[in-house]
Amino acid sequence: MVYILLGTGFEEIEALTSVDLLRRAEIPVVTVGLNGSVVTGGHGIPVQTDISLGEMDLTDLDMIVLPGGMGGVASIRACPEALEAVTFAWDNGKFVAAICAAPTILADLHITDGKSAVCFPSCAEQMGAANYQADRAAIRDGNLITGTSAGCAVPFALALIAALRGDAAANAIAQQIVIR
Repeated sequence: MVYILLGTGFEEIEALTSVDLLRRAEIPVVTVGLNGSVVTGGHGIPVQTDISLGEMDLTDLDMIVLPGGMGGVASIRACPEALEAVTFAWDNGKFVAAICAAPTILADLHITDGKSAVCFPSCAEQMGAANYQADRAAIRDGNLITGTSAGCAVPFALALIAALRGDAAANAIAQQIVIR
């Protein structure tokens, strides 16, 4: 199961592109509301989430995904239960993925220490001991997957698929949506 955490002010493109492409690849994905069952993104788009944070079953977790958006990142940072879920995933060898400003949360938790990672360019100074890769749209280093920005949402989502189902599955989705 893939859980995508949505806090008020999340970046809609990053979250919903990941949901859409994962579902196209027939990977079970659930949106998790941190601030209620309807969470409004950073551009005023309300999203009905599948479950609340308290309903997550971490024993069924394969991957946890953190979209960016400054409000969404602040919402995750302010939620101890969300941070505990991310830490649980990492400590138990599950995939942890974040895009845009959200990799800075992983840096705060020391998940990116010594790992190749990307984030929104203006957040690079907040990446701590990560091996920051400025020229990449998305990067996977073991169980860590990071993406640069909303403009890199498709490569990020394809990296999520490749991690869970392999390159062939990711390539099939890329062909389906006609990536050039």
